Amino acid sequence: MKPIFVQLQCAPGKTYEVADAIYRKEIVSEMYSTSGDYDLIIKVYIEEGQDIGKFINDNIATVPGITRSLTTLTFNAF
Repeated sequence: MKPIFVQLQCAPGKTYEVADAIYRKEIVSEMYSTSGDYDLIIKVYIEEGQDIGKFINDNIATVPGITRSLTTLTFNAF
């Protein structure tokens, strides 16, 4: 399993709704509200070789209230 971090920018006033919708999908390992350009950061684990773009499109990008996302792939844990 590979950890992937996704930062999410939400429409004004929609952060808690987005967080609840993602939490109900039971796909995240961790989720935090953040300051700055993005409102939430989530950590998900995907299977080796799984299509990351498809996973994001199918499970995250379709959540109402998300206006932008930034996906960060990881290489090594220290």
